[in-house]
Amino acid sequence: MNEIQETLITLSNKKYITRRIIAAKIDYTIFITITYFYILIFGSKDEDGAISVNGIKALPVVLFWILYFCLIETFLNATLGNFLVKLKPVDLKTGNNITFKQSFLRHVVDPIDLFLFGIVAVIIIKNSAQNQRFGDLLANTKVIKI
Repeated sequence: MNEIQETLITLSNKKYITRRIIAAKIDYTIFITITYFYILIFGSKDEDGAISVNGIKALPVVLFWILYFCLIETFLNATLGNFLVKLKPVDLKTGNNITFKQSFLRHVVDPIDLFLFGIVAVIIIKNSAQNQRFGDLLANTKVIKI
């Protein structure tokens, strides 16, 4: 057994729920704030006064989501939130850094994980053998402390 595998086994009982909640709050505060200002600047008002972006104007929001959550996590091994709380996702089997596909799968189900202020994710993490949230289960990843 190599050193990485031994470390993963040692850390397998650690859930890091508080750190994960803080990281999610940081990440989604950044994403929502930038999206909010983008919509204010580039959005259109409807007859009720609500501002929204539609069609091609909505594309930058999706691209920013992919950039922030998937590309940054893939190439820098953590989102800003995870970096600040010293966590990172790794491949469940190898302990290696995750791929873009794994990062995408982890985050595409964030709306489910974060439902009811993250209570779904906390319940799944507490009941998962490898302390994974739904996105981690889907992507075959887990979060470790760095």
